[in-house]
Amino acid sequence: MGSDSKSSSTTGKAIVIMGVSGAGKSTIGEMLARVLSCDFLDADDFHPQANKEKMHQGIPLTDEDRNPWLERLRDVLRERITNGTTVILGCSALRKGYREILRFGDPNYESGSYTSLVKFILLDVQAEVLVARLKERAAQGKHFMPASLLQSQLDLLEIDDSEGILKVDAILSPQAIVNYILNTLQQLYN
Repeated sequence: MGSDSKSSSTTGKAIVIMGVSGAGKSTIGEMLARVLSCDFLDADDFHPQANKEKMHQGIPLTDEDRNPWLERLRDVLRERITNGTTVILGCSALRKGYREILRFGDPNYESGSYTSLVKFILLDVQAEVLVARLKERAAQGKHFMPASLLQSQLDLLEIDDSEGILKVDAILSPQAIVNYILNTLQQLYN
């Protein structure tokens, strides 16, 4: 698996902070990026306007809507990894197939191996907490996705233990989550 041999300091890495809307991907991703002195990218910024409008109207996205967006994200990750930089991406990455597309951001990734310079960290949180967070964000006008779409995201979420996804309890304080991730990063890339 080619990416294992690429452990020099000139090789970049991508850490995807994943989970459903309201899990804290942006908050944690921005904090982690500050500590690691790297860029944070919010996958929502890469959605075409048509996707944003669908979500704003409460219409769940289809794979046909998502695939070009995921491929664009993959290309951005590949550029960063190839240039030797580390990047944090906040992205729902709900399904195994979506994560597989993103893993190909590692130019040496072998399909289905799960050995990639693109690593995933799931912010795991109960639905009731998510609903409260989404309602608060909506009241502040901070997000285009309504709480009504949360169930469709929860229904899509697929986690396969063989993928090696780090799961973090997102009920913890943001600083505790970042500390936990920092303490675990070395294991993720070994």
